[in-house]
Formats: sequence, C-alpha cells, structure tokens
Amino acid sequence: MRYETRGEVPAKRHVQVRRDGRLLVEEVLGFEGFSGNESILYHRHSPCRIKEVGTFTPVVREEWVPDTHVHRLTDTAPIPPGGDWLDGRRLLQFNGDIEVSVCKPTERRDGFYRNGEGDEILFVHHGTGVVETIFGDVPYRPHDYVVIPRGTTYRVEPDPGSGQVWLCFTTPGEIETPKRYRNRYGQLLEGAPYCQRDFHAPRELHDHAAEDGREHELVVRVRDGYQRYVLDHHPFDVVGWDGYVYPYTFNTDDFEPITGRIHQPPPVHQTFQGQNFVICSFCPRELDYDPQAIALPYHHSNVQSEEAIYYVDGQFGSRRGVDVGMITLHPSGLPHGPQPGLVEASLGVRRTEELAVMWDTFRPLRLTTLSREHDQPGYALSWSRDPETVG
Repeated sequence: MRYETRGEVPAKRHVQVRRDGRLLVEEVLGFEGFSGNESILYHRHSPCRIKEVGTFTPVVREEWVPDTHVHRLTDTAPIPPGGDWLDGRRLLQFNGDIEVSVCKPTERRDGFYRNGEGDEILFVHHGTGVVETIFGDVPYRPHDYVVIPRGTTYRVEPDPGSGQVWLCFTTPGEIETPKRYRNRYGQLLEGAPYCQRDFHAPRELHDHAAEDGREHELVVRVRDGYQRYVLDHHPFDVVGWDGYVYPYTFNTDDFEPITGRIHQPPPVHQTFQGQNFVICSFCPRELDYDPQAIALPYHHSNVQSEEAIYYVDGQFGSRRGVDVGMITLHPSGLPHGPQPGLVEASLGVRRTEELAVMWDTFRPLRLTTLSREHDQPGYALSWSRDPETVG
C-alpha cells in the first residue's frame, strides 16, 4: 500500500509530541519485526494499559470429514442471520493458512476486537456500514473487500436495516496485492487490473477522549483463542498516525478484467495473495473475441491446489444449478470444468455479467459440520448427461 497519514504527526519519528501539555505515547505497528511495512500511531494512553484481564476462550472448530472425496456444493443462503459482527461468523472451511466464514449479523456489539495473529478480509455481499478503527473510519458498501491488518483494533457499525451478508477470510499470513502487479518500489504497474486510486484508506480520525473513565471490552484473538480485557479508556485514542499499514477497502466494481483473443487462465482474476492461497474476483467483462474461441474455462486438474468459489451475482456460465450464495469446492486430485452442454451454449457469447469470489489454496481445505448441514451431494454427479438438478 501507499504511504498515508491522518491527524497530527511530528516532523521526525521517536521525538516528544504533546497534546494539551500531555506527552503522547508513540506505538510502532509493524510486520516482520522492524523489517516490514509499519505505521506509527500517537496515543493519549499507553496501548498496554488495561483495567482487568478477563477469560480466554479457545477457538472451537467442529470438523466434518466426509466419507468420499468429490466435488462439493455448499448453499449458504439457508444459513439463518444472527449474532453480531464477531460472534456471528460461522466457519465453513479452514486449513493452516486460511479460515473462511459466512456472517449475517443482526445484533449490535458494543465492544472492540483486535486480531493479534492474522490479517482479515470481510467481503461484503450485502449491506452498508462503517468499520471504525484506531486508524479512522472505513465505510463499506456491497462488493467491497475490507482488508484489516493484524493488530488493528476495530468494531463494525452496520447500517440498520441494510441486510448484512459477508464472506470472511482470516489468515496467519499477510494479505497483499500480488507481487507481479508491483514494481520494485511497490507501486502498482500499468498492466495491473487496478491502481492505487482504487484502494480507499480510512477517513477522518475521531477524538474519544470524553469517553475516558468508562469501561470498554476488548477481545483479542491470540494463541488460537480469544482473550478478553476490560479497558478504562476508549481504545480509539489515536490523535495521529502515518505509514504503510492500515485497513482499506477495494470494490470489485473497480477491478479491470484482463481479457484476450482466446481464454485467459484464472490467475488474471487474482486480486490478493496470502500465505499459500490467492483470492480472485470474477467480474462482469467482455469475453474472448476470436471467432473460434471457447469462452468458458477449459477442464483442468487441481493437482496441487483446492479451488473454492462463492457466487455473488449473475449467472456463472460454466455451472448449472449453482445459485447466488452457493460455494463450489473442487478439491485437489480431481479434474473439473464446464458441465455438459454448457460449452456449446456459450459459443458466440461475447459478455458475462457474473460476479464471484474465488480462493485457491495450496494445502487441502478442511470442512466444518456447518458445511455438512448445507452440502448438496448431487453436485458431484452434475457432469453426467443432461442433469436436471444438482441437489
């Protein structure tokens, strides 16, 4: 990301800074020790200050180990809304590099949260609101990726009545733009499917000094669990910051699809990279323009990766019986491609209005009992001749 600054920061690092005669507390929030990207924040209070230490709750993952190894379809639409923006996240898939959850929050949560062991992405399928953070407010809208780096204290304020549906990613690694999109200085290249202007950093900071003295709950994810604390001051006490680490949004409407005379491989849709996985955005676009081109993906084998796709909007040309809100999982070791009859039906089609989010992992994905509850077992047979349904 590019350099950003908000509020008041001094001309030099690690020097005295005062507000109302009081010395501010400098915090360096950085990656890879002191070798990676960092931001410097100036607090009214020490970020170490807590009033009480609460309970520690381990993360519980209820795994489903299927009896068979097949292509799978999960329908998330029937998952009922409920919970808040943190406790309402319901885990579907995971491995050592990524957790994928669906969240349909309906309740308000007054406390604050910080992921101390990984980066997060909230993909907003439906809903509007604001992610309030120590870096400032990050408004969100449908089809936004909200990228939240580890160490960011935040809370979410969904707009009332906006019907929230999110796809949530958590990783112990870093979320970043693909290296091949960047030059040696870190700037996005002319050939990348987006530019720096498409990434939206936090807006203005808010001074919550008047709320000091009130108690606030802070939940921190650490050591594969959730540690609770009680603060005697508002955690959003930052009066200024600058650097390269901060939350931001990117909307799929700003993704510029890379197309060609013949079909382009899935990496052209890549949007982010993480530790042993990538995230891609299949957006509305013009299709291949050679008269002999086949616009749908060719059959391919995921020999060393797992491919999962969440369907956001439109009709996905290579799938029959897959609706909005469903997730296809094509596991390693099995070839997959368009279902029978769909290649012929696509010939001559020059545009698609589909929108989907894909994550490819390079280690096998494990499933939860929630995936079992919403599994559509007929999908594995949908490459048979003229299937009527996949459920």
